[in-house]
Amino acid sequence: MGRRTFLKFAGFAGSFLLFFSTKIPQLLGGKWEHGEKNWWKGKTFHQDNVKTDRIEEGIISAKIDGDWKEFKVREFSEDFLKWNFSSRLKKLEEIAKMLEGEGERPGYAGPHSGSVATYGSGRKDSTFTINNAVKGMGFVPVKEKIKEAISLMEETISDKMNEKLSFLKKNYDDFTLFDKTRQVSLELYATPSFETHTFLNLMENPICSIVFLDIPSFELRCIARMIHPDDPDASPYEKDVVRFTNLVHSYFHGKFEKVFITTIYYLIEEFDNTPGEKRGIRTVPPLPVEKTKETKNIKE
Repeated sequence: MGRRTFLKFAGFAGSFLLFFSTKIPQLLGGKWEHGEKNWWKGKTFHQDNVKTDRIEEGIISAKIDGDWKEFKVREFSEDFLKWNFSSRLKKLEEIAKMLEGEGERPGYAGPHSGSVATYGSGRKDSTFTINNAVKGMGFVPVKEKIKEAISLMEETISDKMNEKLSFLKKNYDDFTLFDKTRQVSLELYATPSFETHTFLNLMENPICSIVFLDIPSFELRCIARMIHPDDPDASPYEKDVVRFTNLVHSYFHGKFEKVFITTIYYLIEEFDNTPGEKRGIRTVPPLPVEKTKETKNIKE
């Protein structure tokens, strides 16, 4: 790698880390960065407003605005999956070319950067409970393949960057590897001494809207399950998700000593917000077909 290429990659990686991964200075963690409720038990917490005991049946329960409700967890649309996977592969190819001294650094728009909107529990620094924050989003392997995926990443995490990029590309080429009902991200900054708006809101109301800046543009409406790495009540699968998601983060950004809080976003509804023909039409679940004179004649 030449000096110019190295500087370009370092600039991309550095700015990417600054945007998503840098530590917040301790001086910011004052009295204002806390909510009115205490959700912590020492240095850990358990999110008790989401129940996943029926997730194998495709059912999730959540306490929203004080009331428990059941929701059907659904798969992403084919259009969303095609856009997401193809965009990720394109981004990996752009990074690989940059390592070879060709092209420019990739932009931030696309499936990795999800803008997560939440509401529910105010922080002392605001009169509002609404919040929107960009999170690094990704897929997680299906339950049957997640342990194998973890082992493979642990074996290759010290490989050269171009080899790791090839490994990641193979993952996205395998359409059967990932669970198509959920996304995952890390809640990097939430601690007992610094509570993020997202953390406080999801502890109160575990619902959110995730929007991706791109063309096409998709919106996911989800039930969010936050998992602390040291939560003794987390299921074995949830602990695997925490391990996998943190590994992916370290795989690209470098090793982190801390294991971060992980959020699983279970899809309930999907919308296509692409300007033009779509403009916010619900795509998952499909809208019911209205019985009109034309559709009646077609059936007959």
